[in-house]
Amino acid sequence: MERPAEFNLVTASDGPKLVLTGDWTATSIGDAARDLYDAIIGDESPKSLDLTGVGRLDTAGAFAVIRATDGHIGSDRVNGRPESLRLLQLVGAAAAAKPVVATKPRGFHEMTIRIGKGVFDLGHEVFETLVFLGHLLVAVGRTAGYLVTNPKRVRWAPIVSLMERAGLDAIPIVAITSLFIGAVVGLLGANMLRQFGAEVFAVELIGIAVLREFNILITAILLAGRSASAFAAELGSMKMNQEIDAMQVLGVDPFEALVFPRFAALLITIPLLTFVATLAGLFGGLLVTWTVLDLGPSFFLQRIIDYVGVTQFMIGLVKAPVMAVVIAGIGCRQGLEVGGDVESLGRRVTAAVVHAIFAIILIDAIFALVFMELGL
Repeated sequence: MERPAEFNLVTASDGPKLVLTGDWTATSIGDAARDLYDAIIGDESPKSLDLTGVGRLDTAGAFAVIRATDGHIGSDRVNGRPESLRLLQLVGAAAAAKPVVATKPRGFHEMTIRIGKGVFDLGHEVFETLVFLGHLLVAVGRTAGYLVTNPKRVRWAPIVSLMERAGLDAIPIVAITSLFIGAVVGLLGANMLRQFGAEVFAVELIGIAVLREFNILITAILLAGRSASAFAAELGSMKMNQEIDAMQVLGVDPFEALVFPRFAALLITIPLLTFVATLAGLFGGLLVTWTVLDLGPSFFLQRIIDYVGVTQFMIGLVKAPVMAVVIAGIGCRQGLEVGGDVESLGRRVTAAVVHAIFAIILIDAIFALVFMELGL
């Protein structure tokens, strides 16, 4: 049983002596540390210290004694057991040590450190992305096997639900945005080509811009803002609440239950949304050419068929599956990387949107270069 920490000031031949008794530990010291400090800084400061009556002494008690007696009692005037004296010596040395202030690198040194950290972080991101893709391919292969052997094991309900959220619910915003984009392209083309007396070529400009680029680009960017952020927030919230860990304990693969349905939903819905964006963009351009250039709808559609053709639409549609994989992959991966705090969730949701939009523009540029080399 612990004894409370106590002290007394007694009179000795060489002056007042401080005698400590009891257990001077973190759990038993109580107010004795404060009382000891107040007593020593009084008028009659002790000249020696007696620790022979101390039962147990830990670092908390040793620090309290050192704090109170520092500058009043020399180390050669302390009497006690060897282990107590050794502990006082160690704690005193640690308390007297000054903190080491690390010098902050500057100039070229700081630049090299930041570059090194950036390269390391990039390598870590590449490795984690490859791990994510590996898990996803395993889930896709397993689900493909279910389609052949046991279609009931495929999670159709979440796929259909996500198709509605990422597809049907996105039709209004995709259509309206594409409508205005087509109208703006038509208006700019008509104003610029009027200087050369070639207003009629505004139809081809609208057709190529909408069918080849803006239909899939606008669709993918809008879905990056809607779906990638939603996927990251949903999976991130589940990660914070340890629901994903619970699924793994129950033997449920998170990639099969959570990631694959989102991939499948976007793979199915993005081509449909691209078609809707194409119709809306052409309709916006048609309205502009009809009202500004007085070119009728039949003339507009005939020139689209004759001089633009279905090839431009197929070039835009080929990008849709790639965009779907990028959007779903970035959103799901960022969601699975969420930590245990809300700040991490916010960072990952923001990163999902930014990374998805950057990847969409980069992939579109790569497709443009490839098709240019192929002569398409």
